[in-house]
Amino acid sequence: MKKAYAYLIGTAMISTSLVISQGCTKSTDDDDDLIGNWKRSDDFEGNARSEAVSFTIGDYAYVCAGTASTERFKDLWEYSTTKHNWTQRADLPGVARNSAVAFSIGNKGYVGTGYDGSTRLKDFYEYDQASDSWQPKADFGGTARYDAVAFAVDGKGYIACGYDGNFLKDLWQYNPDLNTWEKKASVGGSKRSAAMAFVVNGQAYICSGNNNGEIQQDLWMYDAANDEWKEKNKIYNYYTDDGVTFDDDYGTIPRQNGVTFVLGNYVYLTTGDNNSTTWQYDPAADRWTEKTSFEGSARTGAVAFSISNRGFVVTGRNVSLMMDNMYEFLPNDEQVDND
Repeated sequence: MKKAYAYLIGTAMISTSLVISQGCTKSTDDDDDLIGNWKRSDDFEGNARSEAVSFTIGDYAYVCAGTASTERFKDLWEYSTTKHNWTQRADLPGVARNSAVAFSIGNKGYVGTGYDGSTRLKDFYEYDQASDSWQPKADFGGTARYDAVAFAVDGKGYIACGYDGNFLKDLWQYNPDLNTWEKKASVGGSKRSAAMAFVVNGQAYICSGNNNGEIQQDLWMYDAANDEWKEKNKIYNYYTDDGVTFDDDYGTIPRQNGVTFVLGNYVYLTTGDNNSTTWQYDPAADRWTEKTSFEGSARTGAVAFSISNRGFVVTGRNVSLMMDNMYEFLPNDEQVDND
């Protein structure tokens, strides 16, 4: 049975109904038949933290902002798989923050919204990789918020959902050529914060999240060309109208504060509040397959990215313990403990 507790960062974060368990979760008998191997990679060189953001440009990944208890950050770090190292880049302008959002379009990265310890934010910035510099852009078009999600499709950026004192389901499109925001069709289903978003094969998806302490058990696909949302199969065990049942373990897919990354035609979901299970989503079949659970210490508020067709999870926290270690996931390999 899960215990309730209040999840606090600074002074005004929202309550949840989940608690993060401590310790490692991969080396269990239940995982013996699952495929996929988590391999320790190059530790993050900034301060250990949670609730950071990440984006990718070419073969480089970037991790920015975040929090370590009452301390917040605005530093930016660049990771190269070929060099196996992290390089500090120009700090994000504006205030230090956690629970912001980020996405990339072309050779530019974008970071905005979040929480500075007392105020919800809506400022928005563009990072130029070539000059290692930031420029302020038009403030986010919606209300100031944190724990939103973001993605980019067809040269446009999108920010959705989050918490502004109320849970939200609105969607806003950013046009980098015009530096303007436009409200689009709201996400289907319930309002939510701390959800997960991903883009695969040009289609964007929003999955799960928290609404008033309840973890959402749905997955929505966004058709940007027609500005429409379509609900995909539920992410819990149930019977469809034609009698098809889903895997009994589908109940471990829903979560908040998890991370996703894309490798080829598949999406991988892992970590989050009280959850270290790893799932592979096949958009063509609209089905999930359980993979080997995350090998590191259980964590929430991590970030994930994929570069050079390799997927990584880094940072996060376990209760008050902040993380700076990074793991790479090899989805088709056999499990190897403690490698």
